Amino acid sequence: MDHYIAGTLIAAVFLLLFVVRRNDSKKPRKVSTTYKTQNDVFRSSVNAGKNGSPTDVIIVGAGVAGAALAHTLGKDGRRVHVIERDVTEPDRIVGELLQPGGYLKLVELGLEDCVEEIDAQQVLGYALFKDGKSTRLSYPLEKFHADVSGRSFYNGRFIQRMREKAASRPNVRLEQGTVTSLLEENGTIKGVQYKTKDGQELRAYAPLTIVCDGCFSNLRRSLCKPKVDVPSCFVGLVLENCQLPFANHGHVILADPSPILFYPISSTEVRCLVDVPGQKVPSISNGEMANYLKAMVAPQVPPELHEAFVSAVERGNIRTMPNRSMPADPQPTPGALLMGDAFNMRHPLTGGGMTVALSDIVVLRNLLKPLHDFNDAASLGRYLESFYTLRKPVASTINTLAGALYKVFSSSPDQARKEMRQACFDYLSLGGVFSTGPVALLSGLNPRPLSLVLHFFAVAIYGVGRLLLPFPSPKRMWIGARLISGASGIIFPIIKAEGVRQMFFPATIPAVYRAPPVED
Repeated sequence: MDHYIAGTLIAAVFLLLFVVRRNDSKKPRKVSTTYKTQNDVFRSSVNAGKNGSPTDVIIVGAGVAGAALAHTLGKDGRRVHVIERDVTEPDRIVGELLQPGGYLKLVELGLEDCVEEIDAQQVLGYALFKDGKSTRLSYPLEKFHADVSGRSFYNGRFIQRMREKAASRPNVRLEQGTVTSLLEENGTIKGVQYKTKDGQELRAYAPLTIVCDGCFSNLRRSLCKPKVDVPSCFVGLVLENCQLPFANHGHVILADPSPILFYPISSTEVRCLVDVPGQKVPSISNGEMANYLKAMVAPQVPPELHEAFVSAVERGNIRTMPNRSMPADPQPTPGALLMGDAFNMRHPLTGGGMTVALSDIVVLRNLLKPLHDFNDAASLGRYLESFYTLRKPVASTINTLAGALYKVFSSSPDQARKEMRQACFDYLSLGGVFSTGPVALLSGLNPRPLSLVLHFFAVAIYGVGRLLLPFPSPKRMWIGARLISGASGIIFPIIKAEGVRQMFFPATIPAVYRAPPVED
């Protein structure tokens, strides 16, 4: 018996020494890298890993999605190479309002300090205006900490803070360059080909490439089936030294022909976005746009903002941005993944884009955590197919709400559509559950598909009830029937494009239950 015990102990010691030595031999060596951008010098420590590849993940694009993802994966110990076309501060007129649900995701990712030191403004809800009447819709924040609210800011300042945060990770490399193509081998993406700032053509390899190159993506076609719709354009202005009717609130004016938005982007400035239906807008260069804004839009602006609006038009710093909508329709490809606006877009009326992107990053982070090695591309690809399903309930709710609200809030000569628009305004004005429910959906605090459908048709039924009371007439009954039909015609095509099964019954999809590939 003593011999057996001694033999067991000796075997255990040898086994322990073997495991320790094997783990030590696996530890990657560090190579210090320094490179310059136009704004700063970033330093990163890049690990030389398996088969000499210094990178676990390549991220194409360092906007909100790319920068947040780089920081998140870097924080989890992944070796990340981010390639961004232009590392200078972006100058955009969208992506300036982060809903409370998105802020909570920012906290979950450890990025909440990115809204500090950029003069970001707290947003506590919305104010709706129609035909001289207004109603205030507050976010249901009673159960949350005082810091939890929406935030509005200059998009470029926020992105730069995110980039700085990502680049501060020792295993994240942020490089300026333009990715020209994905490198494919036997149906698997192996990396990217890109052109550096000084014109060098280089290749970068990694077992996983994540494309986050924004709404103008030139890489998405090989990873999804894009069906991009451009329902309207935003015309952007900055109003100075004016007070919004409701402080710390976004303002939505149900104007003719489509909504006008106001929200603060600094302590002294208010962003105005005028929605112009269609893909063509009046020319800025020949003065048509200024005339349009003064003649058509200014009379519909709240009196408190009228003077500041006209002054902003006369200063002439008018910007335009097409509003794109694109349902997620992925084409799963081993070695690659799509995220952000390159993958999925919705009308920016509800400010839900950043919330969707940050929510997607949380889903992806949780999926990747159990994985120690990304090199088995086929197994990784099958496993990551579950990402496309797990993200659906949150993303589809926000996408559907954005598309449906834009159509309801836009004016129409059709009487049934007019009734639906008025019913929506009056329904939200009722307060209580009639406002907190829809606002919880809008804010990303309760993004549930079933709740969205219930509230949408509650608005339609409320509109029909107003038509039929106190005494129904054949004409009113006909308008009511068309109202229900019109409501169905608005929401069901959006839900169909998002995917009924993925949106409402994700648990029935086998990919959800796939486990991470196990190393031999």
